[in-house]
Amino acid sequence: MESFKEEMRKIQLTGGSTYIVSLPKDWVKQMGLERGSLVSITKLDDLSLRLQPKAAEKGDRPKRAIIGVSDADTPASVVRRVVSAYLLGYNIIQIRAPKSRMDSAYRFAVKDFTRKKLVGTEILSDLPQELTLQVLLSYSDLSVKDALQRMGIIAASMHREALATIGADDSRLAREVISMDDEVDRFSFYIIRLLKIAVSDSAVLRESGLKSPRECLGYRLITKSVERMADHAVNIATNSLAMTLSNLNEELLEELRGMSESALRVFEDSVEALFGGDYGMADTVFEMAEGTREMEAVAIQKIIKFAAPGDVPALRLIVESIIRTAEYGADIAEVVLNMTIRDEIREE
Repeated sequence: MESFKEEMRKIQLTGGSTYIVSLPKDWVKQMGLERGSLVSITKLDDLSLRLQPKAAEKGDRPKRAIIGVSDADTPASVVRRVVSAYLLGYNIIQIRAPKSRMDSAYRFAVKDFTRKKLVGTEILSDLPQELTLQVLLSYSDLSVKDALQRMGIIAASMHREALATIGADDSRLAREVISMDDEVDRFSFYIIRLLKIAVSDSAVLRESGLKSPRECLGYRLITKSVERMADHAVNIATNSLAMTLSNLNEELLEELRGMSESALRVFEDSVEALFGGDYGMADTVFEMAEGTREMEAVAIQKIIKFAAPGDVPALRLIVESIIRTAEYGADIAEVVLNMTIRDEIREE
C-alpha cells in the first residue's frame, strides 16, 4: 500500500468566513476523486480530522472471505476460522475443500454453530465441495445498544431461572437455562463484530448507534461482563443438577435467594445506568455490590450448618457464581463511570 509523507499546508480564508486547505493531488487521484466529489469529514476524540470519500463508505461489493480446509484440520479449528472471519466483518464466508467433497463433520460443525451462534447469518449455498455463509443483517437493523440490551435481559432471566432450580428438583428448567447461553453468545459475537468495524468506519459507527470510536472499547468490556454473568448462571444451573435438591433447608434457600436478588439488582442497575448515561446511578452500584459480598459469609455458614455433606461443594460454587454476578455488575458500572465522567467535571 502506498503511503504518503507528512505535508504541511497553509489554511486559507476565502469569502471572509470559510477556511479551506488543499488536498494532496496523488491522494485525490488514487481515490478516484474529481471536482465536485463529496468527502466526509469526521472529528475524532483527539480533535484530529478524518477524510473519507463518500462513495467509499458504502463499498462496491460485500467483503468475502475464503477458508480452505484440509485433512489436517479439525471441525473445531474450521469453526474458529469462521468465527474470526465473522468478527472481522466479512459478509460472505466460503468454506472450501480441495477434494471433490467436503467432510461431513466440517459441514455439520459449521452449520450447527452458524444456526446457534451467529446473528443474521444464513446458509447461502451448500455444495459438495463448498459451504457459503452470508451475513444478511445490516448494521442499522440491530444497533449495539439494542443487541446489548437484549443480551442483558436474557442473562438476567437465566440467573433468575437458575436460582429457581435450586430446591425445585426440576432438571428440565436447569437444562433450559444452559441452552439459553447460546442466545447470549449470539448477541456477543454480533456486538463484537459490529464494534470491530465501527471503530475504524465512521458510517458504521453512526449506523450502530455510537457517538465516537472511544465508546467501542467501553461497550466491548461491558459485553464481556454480560457474557461472563450468563456463564455463571449456567454454572448455577449445572451445580443444581448435581445436588440432592429435595433435602435443602428452607432457611438456606431463603439466604441464597436474598443474595441472588441483591446481585441481580447490582447487575440490572449497572445496565440501566449505562443506557441512561447516569453517572450517579453507576456510582451507587459499588456500594450495592459490596453489600452482596458481605452476605457471602452468612451463606457459607448456613451451607455448613444445614446442607448435606455431599451438596456442600456444589452450594459453595453456587454462592461464588452469585457473588461473581454482582462483581460483573460492578465492572459494568466502572465502565459507565469512565464513559460519563465528562458530564461530571469541568475542564479548564
